Amino acid sequence: MTMPVTTDTAPDVSALMASPERFLNRELSWLRFNRRVIGEAENPNHPALERLRFLSISASNLDEFYMVRVAGLRAQIRNGVTATSLDGLTPGEQVEQIHVLASELMGKQQALWCALRDEIAALGVCVLAEADLSRADIAWLRGEFLSHTLPVITPLAIDPAHPFPFIPNLGFALALQLRDNRTGKLMNALIPMPSGVKRFVELPARSHGERGRPDRRFVTLETVLSMYVDELFPGYEMLGRGAFRVIRDSDIEVEEESEDLVLEFERLVKQRRRGVIVRLTLDADMPAGLRAFIVDHMHAEDQDVVPVPGLLGPGRPADPR
Repeated sequence: MTMPVTTDTAPDVSALMASPERFLNRELSWLRFNRRVIGEAENPNHPALERLRFLSISASNLDEFYMVRVAGLRAQIRNGVTATSLDGLTPGEQVEQIHVLASELMGKQQALWCALRDEIAALGVCVLAEADLSRADIAWLRGEFLSHTLPVITPLAIDPAHPFPFIPNLGFALALQLRDNRTGKLMNALIPMPSGVKRFVELPARSHGERGRPDRRFVTLETVLSMYVDELFPGYEMLGRGAFRVIRDSDIEVEEESEDLVLEFERLVKQRRRGVIVRLTLDADMPAGLRAFIVDHMHAEDQDVVPVPGLLGPGRPADPR
């Protein structure tokens, strides 16, 4: 006997087709892809230096993601757009979820950096802190600093006569809290990192007894600068310091009807340097007063400020453009 087919249990195709659950959010999906890149950096089957390369790629990817995709969402929010995407999220809701996933990714990157730093040190490639340096290292670094670094940097005191400078997209700078040894007056200062200076300074090789070959030893540029503040600001004592890095809106919309596309692209490339801030990363151990000073003068919103307990900009740390 043939039983009649009832429609009570048949799926509502039209409701299913209209459901936001059918769709994956493009931005959140991209972050999950970048999580897989970090997964390659975690893979112990890869050599340590190859894993370090994957870590750098994931950081570069995240920078580009904020410069273009998050910047586009932030522009929609500023323009009052509340329409939902196919997956049912407004621009504001997407940005909130992006910040949660991006914070998770950055935490993984810093944990990986700490682990890989130890692994590559065992292979003879060492990234040293100031406390790890010998007297001979410190003396050599001072000569290197005076000969090659000091001539190309521009330390800036920030006061009513010297306003806060513009920091371009991907710009990297060291902020200082100083006190005049003679008057006791406090002063804030900046040292913007020029693009032509390497982020890591290599120390003279030192023989390693077990392997019988020399170690390659490096110190970050911000560590070197903070060691020789007395050369940059004679007569001042450093009370606090902290590096910070800026990511700006770099989304480009080309007018195809432009009379001269070359000039149009030149204008847009210049515009990339001066876009709205979408992310401001800074040292997590930066003094609170100095952090407030930076955030205020950069005109950054609280949601865009990201304290980082580790290495800033492991992808492209010194490539302002």
